[in-house]
Amino acid sequence: MCQLADVSRASYYRHLSESAPEEAEMAARTAIQEVALTHRRRYGYRRVTMEVRRRGMAINHKRVLRIMQEDNLLAIRYRKFILTTDSHHDHEVYFNLAARMTLTGVNQLWIADITYIRVQREFVFLAVVIDRYSRKAIGWALDRTLAARLAVTALQQAIERRRPAAGTVHHSDQGVQYACREYVELLQAHGLVASMSRPANPYDNAACESFMKTLKQEEIYCNRYSDFSELSAHLEEFIDTYYNQQRLHSALGYRTPEEFEHAATAPESGGTPAAATMKFFTPPTGEKSPPGPGDSPSTVGT
Repeated sequence: MCQLADVSRASYYRHLSESAPEEAEMAARTAIQEVALTHRRRYGYRRVTMEVRRRGMAINHKRVLRIMQEDNLLAIRYRKFILTTDSHHDHEVYFNLAARMTLTGVNQLWIADITYIRVQREFVFLAVVIDRYSRKAIGWALDRTLAARLAVTALQQAIERRRPAAGTVHHSDQGVQYACREYVELLQAHGLVASMSRPANPYDNAACESFMKTLKQEEIYCNRYSDFSELSAHLEEFIDTYYNQQRLHSALGYRTPEEFEHAATAPESGGTPAAATMKFFTPPTGEKSPPGPGDSPSTVGT
């Protein structure tokens, strides 16, 4: 249109902003407010931008940030995540497989972690199991104690929901809840392969740590819970409905875990994904020394 009318694009936009500035601004502000309040101010300006674009409006992230600042709609953020892991025990510690895996689909690597939550008169504990490929929370449990049953209940829920094939890797820290006999026997009974992070090296479990941080900042610190049952109801809504089905994840290309899994398993994506690969470093033939920087990698399927 600009070419046909012999008008520059800058002149067109200048005329547009002069003729209807309030209408355009109000439309953008209304869309941003709707997204921010629908997600209970859990979204930062980047996710709000992506959600507004998904609804058909072309808008720049800088404009979204400005409007959210003016309307006091920036995401609520309070405290930092606190790690609570007891790794001082005599149980077996398993080899770290997660650091060597390249994932191609769901149910290849599960990651698990535990955190605490404060209600009005007590502390309670939450255990979660997440599919590392899609970031979907597939199992969780809430309890008043850090006993092994907390982690076991979360794992049982994940197994019932996903029915994983033998060989799925389960990765966690070295906490006693994950190394105890009851938990390991449940893993072995369903063909799950145990994997654990090294001490003070949480990077292989970073996706689970990220989930805990998101949960605390977008749900826990935004509300006050009177008792255990109220907290449980809120967690069920946040994890199973909001986090898995509605919240856009930047690591998934601003898709929800449900959308990401559906796209990964759709027929047009190629059907069943290839098996995950696992990379090791093998010393030269005849040597039994630890792997060094010059060793060549070998890859095997899982």
